[in-house]
Amino acid sequence: MNGSIRIGNLFGIPFFVHPTWFFILGLVTLSYSSQLGIVLGSIVALLLFASVLAHELGHSFAAIRQGIEVKSITLFLFGGLANLAEESKTPAGAFWVAIAGPLVSFLLFGLFTFLSLNAGISGSLAVILPLLAYTNLALGVFNLIPGLPLDGGNVLKALVWKITGNPFKGVIFAGRVGQIFGFLGISFGLAIVLGLLGRGFTGGWWYALIGWFLLQNAGRATQYARVQNQLTNLKAEEAVNPNSPIVLESISLRKLANDYVIGKEVWRKFLVIDEQGRLVGEMAIDDMRTVSTDLWPSTPVRTLTKPVDQTKVVSPNQSLLDVAKLIEQTNATELPVVQPDGVLVGLLEKDSIAKLLETKLQKR
Repeated sequence: MNGSIRIGNLFGIPFFVHPTWFFILGLVTLSYSSQLGIVLGSIVALLLFASVLAHELGHSFAAIRQGIEVKSITLFLFGGLANLAEESKTPAGAFWVAIAGPLVSFLLFGLFTFLSLNAGISGSLAVILPLLAYTNLALGVFNLIPGLPLDGGNVLKALVWKITGNPFKGVIFAGRVGQIFGFLGISFGLAIVLGLLGRGFTGGWWYALIGWFLLQNAGRATQYARVQNQLTNLKAEEAVNPNSPIVLESISLRKLANDYVIGKEVWRKFLVIDEQGRLVGEMAIDDMRTVSTDLWPSTPVRTLTKPVDQTKVVSPNQSLLDVAKLIEQTNATELPVVQPDGVLVGLLEKDSIAKLLETKLQKR
């Protein structure tokens, strides 16, 4: 999250707090300070957030067991967020990552309940332990609401994924359910604020705020899944620029300049092919400056051709979702599309993916 403050590492996972966390920390501290005093109120607030942190660590450890990198854990206004580098590869994996957080909360509920009933404690601790127990119970139950972005939504996503075989359909379905709960939260909260369901001005706005959070994030997840689902059905060859910068390795630099550069669309580099259309490499226009213009007529393009990074080459039948991921991972702006026999299809640009997707969506 933008503006988050890094506190340190937990089990090798970067740990952040968002500025909104300090607001809710102060609010929780004040709510308990009248009963326990400011010091104990602060301790209770920190312990409550430690429970949220344990919940997120549950998700993180389940992901790590599947070989998924956990980029960070962030505490913010509405709780916590474990930022994973990628999604689980299977619906079962996604299920266990989703359910791990609530399971940790329920285990903490059981632990704190057992201690409060059997440890023979008294004083302030006798008040704090039951409070921690029921807070973890509420945290686990609330997160099992079956709508994104909550854990229950991710469980629902995994189940729909298992049934349909399509992870994006799972996200879309769970996202819609999350939007429904978001609308219900906003409606319920406003009804309380307006006095239609009893009194509780502050509590009503809090319900409405949570509903807005669910509605916004569920909507984003649904929209993103729709785009991803569309990209899986589109192939790399469909996004190839029909005017790709392709030249034969045998032509001279003079012919290249006259026919492909001067007065033409400006390209930083050209893809170079042999007589059979196979990709040989690429040639940067700036490299032409290293050769005297007097020598351009007798200097073939192959002289300045350099090998293409094979990790940045895609096949015609590769899904645009995979291509988009490759572009993100390599920070590339364009990729050559090459057939298995080495024949060049053309150049795929980052912007062409968005344009193709927009065209397909408009036709629908």
